[in-house]
Amino acid sequence: MTNPAEKLVDLLDLEQIEVNIFRGRSPQENLQRVFGGQVAGQALVAAGRTTEGDRPVHSLHAYFLRPGRPGVPIVYEVERVRDGRSFTTRRVVAVQQGRTIFNLTASFHQPEPGFEHQLPMRPVPDPEELPNVAEEVRAHLGGLPEALERMARRQPFDIRYVERLRWSPDEIEGAEPRSAVWMRAVGPLGDDPLVHTCALTYASDMTLLDAVRIPIEPLWGPRGFDMASLDHAMWFHRPFRADEWFLYDQESPIATGGRGLARGRIYDRTGQLLVSVVQEGLLRPYGPRHMDGSGEEGTTGTTP
Repeated sequence: MTNPAEKLVDLLDLEQIEVNIFRGRSPQENLQRVFGGQVAGQALVAAGRTTEGDRPVHSLHAYFLRPGRPGVPIVYEVERVRDGRSFTTRRVVAVQQGRTIFNLTASFHQPEPGFEHQLPMRPVPDPEELPNVAEEVRAHLGGLPEALERMARRQPFDIRYVERLRWSPDEIEGAEPRSAVWMRAVGPLGDDPLVHTCALTYASDMTLLDAVRIPIEPLWGPRGFDMASLDHAMWFHRPFRADEWFLYDQESPIATGGRGLARGRIYDRTGQLLVSVVQEGLLRPYGPRHMDGSGEEGTTGTTP
């Protein structure tokens, strides 16, 4: 059986159907909307495929415009905005069934000598000291429902929460809007740096909005809100491998007006800051206006 990491690499391997035009698969899964990290990762692959490959991506800025439909291919159209002496810029539009669902601008830059500083990584337990999500849920429930077992088996990333999961409203009282997880791909991803960058882009959308939810409701209790990613920005500071442990430290400085802002810093095990992430998400209480996949809001930002 192909392991989930191999499936992720396959998902990111787009088909080129014309100059500057690529097609990506969208798995038929039991989701209302295509996972946002998948679309962002595939769009970055499309952008990278139109460069010479000698300049790593240093930033991306993206908007989720419409919900993607699972099981329907997504076409990525790349505009070669600029090929300069130091920077390369690409714009990508993702189209599904004739409608634009996502757009992304990515900038590539050959690293140059310069001064350095960074915020330090806060002290946290090592990933080996923490249970993964499936183990923690299994221990709390005395077993894992079949739907969650299937989800755990196809999950391409091992995720381990630094702070224990909260299950009831009593446990969120006084909780700060921050969360941290250790993550790594569940298997090798090969040696192509672009694959690792796009895999981490995929992973960056999986838990970031947890920081927004923590003061509102338990992460693993009954959900009162539907959430969707609205936009996503990343800055890549240093090379990394997404199949080695990285700490994703996340916080939410504000939630207001039906939206919540989340920021994330990604470190390797030695404490080097690798990637910075910012995302805004829509928070909409379940009810008459509950999004059913036919609305105009962005793709889902929850774990696939």
